[in-house]
Amino acid sequence: MKLRYLPLLALALPACTSPSTNSTAGQPAATPADARFDRFKNQFILDLWKQNPDYASSQGYHKYDSLLVIPSEEQRKRDAAFVAQNLGALAGFTLDSLSPNNQIDLHLLTNELRSERWYADTLKNWQWNPATYNLGASVGDLLNGRHYKLDRRLRNISDKISQAGAYYGAAKANISHPTREHAELAVAQNEGGLAVFGSALADSVRKSGLSDAEKQLLQQRIAGAQRAVQGYIDFLKKDVLTGSGFRSFRIGKDLFARKFALDIQSRYSAAEVLQLAQQHKADLLHDMGRRAARLFPKYCAGQPMPKDTLQLIRKVIDQLTLKHAPREGFVDAVKRQIPTLIKFVNDHQLLTQDPSKPLVVRETPLYMRGSGAGASVSAPGPYDTKANTYYNVEPLPASWTPAQAESYLREYNDYTLQILNIHEAIPGHYTQLVYANRSPSLVKSIFGNGAMIEGWAVYSERMMLESGYGGNSDEIWLLWDKWNMRSTLNAVVDNLIQTQNASEKDVVALLTGAGFQEEAEARNKWHRATLSQVQLSSYFTGYTEIVALRDEMKKKEGSSFNLKNFNEQFLSYGSAPVKYISQLMLRR
Repeated sequence: MKLRYLPLLALALPACTSPSTNSTAGQPAATPADARFDRFKNQFILDLWKQNPDYASSQGYHKYDSLLVIPSEEQRKRDAAFVAQNLGALAGFTLDSLSPNNQIDLHLLTNELRSERWYADTLKNWQWNPATYNLGASVGDLLNGRHYKLDRRLRNISDKISQAGAYYGAAKANISHPTREHAELAVAQNEGGLAVFGSALADSVRKSGLSDAEKQLLQQRIAGAQRAVQGYIDFLKKDVLTGSGFRSFRIGKDLFARKFALDIQSRYSAAEVLQLAQQHKADLLHDMGRRAARLFPKYCAGQPMPKDTLQLIRKVIDQLTLKHAPREGFVDAVKRQIPTLIKFVNDHQLLTQDPSKPLVVRETPLYMRGSGAGASVSAPGPYDTKANTYYNVEPLPASWTPAQAESYLREYNDYTLQILNIHEAIPGHYTQLVYANRSPSLVKSIFGNGAMIEGWAVYSERMMLESGYGGNSDEIWLLWDKWNMRSTLNAVVDNLIQTQNASEKDVVALLTGAGFQEEAEARNKWHRATLSQVQLSSYFTGYTEIVALRDEMKKKEGSSFNLKNFNEQFLSYGSAPVKYISQLMLRR
């Protein structure tokens, strides 16, 4: 999933690689043009880190951790000049003069720079999305990191937060006709960010080896940062949320189509993906009907079988979802399943895994909550490959009623929770990001494609079940169909909400009807769709392209096709868009 940090952009799920090798498969550049392009890439990345220290930190490059970029008009002008200069330099390279891997890198860099200008000049989310500004998130990452010893991290934090007042002053000046939804999210996340400056940071200061003078200065700056964050929260609550000048969260058909093209980089257009998703929805319903008919006598003995297919499917699903984790044990249930997934992948030789790369399941930090994503992965950057990868699982809110909690737990029942863990962890996001660590291209790691990353996670669910996970039972296949219907309907509602003014009532009816989702999940999805655009389409789009590529490779290779070889070859190209990986694999 991509997030756009000011002043430049960043990847929320960064892949990992070694910065030392950038040519194809670690070999010397194939041509003089490749050598020149490799030099350009290396310098561009170093210049980018100076331009955006927070982005650098997210990728594990910590040279500029002490710097805080003020999101002012002057900074946006510097960003525009940076983009123009580098787009001009990229125009000096032609595709046919470069190796296939460098051709992909040229596509990626060009798209990334064009995206930056489009986000800043056309979408202008820096104006209408107050949640863009959250100092606590970057400070929390530095505090929890292991890249430097504690004293050095604290000195960097001290220097960084010394500019907290100017940072939030610029943020306030930027806000103009925001959406109510993003303003409310900004309040929630900055309140979570405010907690970063609380006891954990104070305890770290006390136990550090800083001098008394340094500790006193840092404590003063922490107090200043707390005032700045609280001032921003108060500004949003009193000046923004009490006003009436809100814009719609819907960006419209034209902006959605362009954002889709820039973010997804698919062989399909946004309109084509909507059409494909609606057809896939029909195919899934057909399969679900067959499986539900076979399961009905087992789970609904003595009851007449409904003639209506949707009712039949719903009755069976209602029985299967009764088995779920307890409310207070949801995160622990996730932790217990990880070893089982590792063993299955190894036993069935689906991928070669790397046991040296740690995966840590944790409760989602407060400053990351509230976006509607119940689970996510935070991976180390390409310069910090030994750091932990975190599987963030959001515990059920204490404010939820028993009925709300039961609805959520039934959505993530014992079957579906296994599929979720495949998607997020093994062999989904976590495994893909470990493989991306070996990609010879730093560009592919830094500018990883969200649709490829999400698409791989969805593909890995199906691939595991096809390989026998879950005993090929109708139960797990039926609930995977339901889960895959969610990815499919993500693409449908994403488009309908943003381009056709679909209402919350209509979306919830679709998701709880043909999607068979619990109402809590459906309303959570509506909430998420009001805060993002296009990202919800990435799952189905990437998955569809990967499955199509696998079918093409099976046809091309015939009896010599090997699933493990396909999986590992596909992942070897880093987090590049699927359409470019397809070109390379089919060419081979």
